[in-house]
Amino acid sequence: MAQQRDTQQRKARLSALDWADAALAAIAEGGLAAVAVEPLATRLGTTKGSFYWHFANREALIEAALARWADTATEAAITEIDSEPGPAARIRRLFIEATVSAIDDPLEVSLLATASHPQVAAALRRVTERRVDYVTRLFADLGFPEQEARRRGLLAYSVYLGHSQLGHAAPSVLPEGDELRRYLEAALDALTRP
Repeated sequence: MAQQRDTQQRKARLSALDWADAALAAIAEGGLAAVAVEPLATRLGTTKGSFYWHFANREALIEAALARWADTATEAAITEIDSEPGPAARIRRLFIEATVSAIDDPLEVSLLATASHPQVAAALRRVTERRVDYVTRLFADLGFPEQEARRRGLLAYSVYLGHSQLGHAAPSVLPEGDELRRYLEAALDALTRP
């Protein structure tokens, strides 16, 4: 009886963010098609009723998951990077950490694979614009004129996306370990050289 009560209390404590996080995990594992209420409920150890308490439908869950992704993978990362002293340290940390983590995390590649879905397309556009604008600002803070900062910001973001894609599609072509870090440092040096 006590175990049943604990299970019911845990189910009652699930939040919309718990569902959004579970949806993001499902997208990372199986793409957008993997976002289905019953399997997510099973994953969370709850019932479909919990889902309907928080969301009207699957599209609302997808929207919440995409907002959660934008917040954690972009806004939280920017806040953390902004704690670095100076633009050179910020851009170096962002470029290397984001590129290395993207190789390990299949979520963005899964989202890019479903970019034709209207909700995903809108979220990708917003996140991409925000990220490119941020990287552009970092290059401007390094002293590059606005137009050149924009060009370099876009190029840096393209390198990030390319490495992410290669890391999932053909990981054997990328260097590993310390060699990867040295390679990324060289790429960043080329991007930041006047």
